[in-house]
Amino acid sequence: MSRSPASSGLLPMPGSPSSSWALYRARFASIFHNIDTSVLVAFWLFGLINNVLYVIILSAAQDLVGSDVPKGLVLLADVLPSFLTKLTAPYFMHKIPYWLRIIVFVVGSSLGMFMIALTPPDKSVGVKMAGVVFASLSSGAGELSFLGLTHYYGHMSLAAWGSGTGAAGLVGAGLYVMFTDWFGFSVRNSLLASAFLPVIMLISFFLVLPRGPLRRGRATKEYQTVPDRDMEQDGIRDDAEHEHEHDLPAANATSSLLAPRSAAAAPTTSTSNSTVMDQTDPLATFKANVRRAKSLFFPYMLPLLLVYVAEYTINQGVSPTLLFPLESTPFAEYRDFYPMYGFLYQLGVFISRSSIAFVRIRHLYLPSFLQVGNLVLLTLHALLAFIPNVHIVFVIIFWEGLLGGTVYVNTFADIMEDVPAAEREFSLGATSVSDSAGICIAGFVSMVIEVRLCDWQVRHGRDWCKRIEVS
Repeated sequence: MSRSPASSGLLPMPGSPSSSWALYRARFASIFHNIDTSVLVAFWLFGLINNVLYVIILSAAQDLVGSDVPKGLVLLADVLPSFLTKLTAPYFMHKIPYWLRIIVFVVGSSLGMFMIALTPPDKSVGVKMAGVVFASLSSGAGELSFLGLTHYYGHMSLAAWGSGTGAAGLVGAGLYVMFTDWFGFSVRNSLLASAFLPVIMLISFFLVLPRGPLRRGRATKEYQTVPDRDMEQDGIRDDAEHEHEHDLPAANATSSLLAPRSAAAAPTTSTSNSTVMDQTDPLATFKANVRRAKSLFFPYMLPLLLVYVAEYTINQGVSPTLLFPLESTPFAEYRDFYPMYGFLYQLGVFISRSSIAFVRIRHLYLPSFLQVGNLVLLTLHALLAFIPNVHIVFVIIFWEGLLGGTVYVNTFADIMEDVPAAEREFSLGATSVSDSAGICIAGFVSMVIEVRLCDWQVRHGRDWCKRIEVS
């Protein structure tokens, strides 16, 4: 059953009968009606700074470890600690006040970057990887905390956080290219400058973010789960839902970019009864979640897993070997290829993640398979060198970023629209495991494939991948 743009919450495609500049302006005006700008700015900066060091570290991977150590090692050190933090921290993080968490995140992130930057090139790579681990732990715990903080500031704080995380990829890769290639800074000085970026989180939390909603929320709410059965008995559920409706103005509800379909938004009584039963029986809850996870695997989890495995294998395993003679490129050194590839990839990701209001892709497997095709194409080029110049590779890497961001944002958009409200929170969380799992798989694969590709190139007279030194 087709839906009009007004009922779906999506803006109409330009040129369609229902599109007009007046409609676009009215929609965007309604979205930001009665929104505190300081909340948007604070959460956008939270998302940007919490994720930007992750991108800078990956952009600097080749400079950190040189050509003798697989870049997949940097990826694993940058991802695994954050992933493990997300698995364990939710069970105790709520006991720590937000102001203390922010200070710990800033100290941990900056400490990690200082360890990376100040370790001399002739010292053990292990010291640098320890710094990467510090930054990764802070980033993982920060993501959990800032997402939890959005509970006190409404749906637009979540939108601002998401926009900031999307911009982090572009800003992080762009900053590293700008510092090292355009301004001529050394890798050490570029990373030292990045070590001060987390201070922006302190400014955002203590100076920009209004503290009133957080104080009121912490004073009136205890962080515990209330069974739905008790809520029904005490009449709390109806009050909570009524309060939520007031929290989301009608104008914003009709203009939200991702509006759930009516069937999903109003789960049946049997679903609610099942949820009540499951919450009172841990074994029943576990079995129900296993069934839900199985139902999510093929439509949502598998395409997201495929696209992440393919794109991060390209980024960390194949792109370090996508080199050309310097005289045919705009670069002065072989180390310059890798950061530029990272910047173009992040540019594509940012554009596609920001396109959900205008373009919706419902066949998730198509861009996932195209991404696998990119992996095959670039791997074959690393072996056979049939692409005539680096500019074509630039276009392919940018296309890779577009595909990756498209699958990511449309996967969760589909869940928001298709999955019943009673199961949506679990479904979003369960599916998010796919991207972390894909990155980890790609990290292990990249550690093997980069070494094999570089050795192949050396045996066939292209030793460029061996001319990159640790900075």
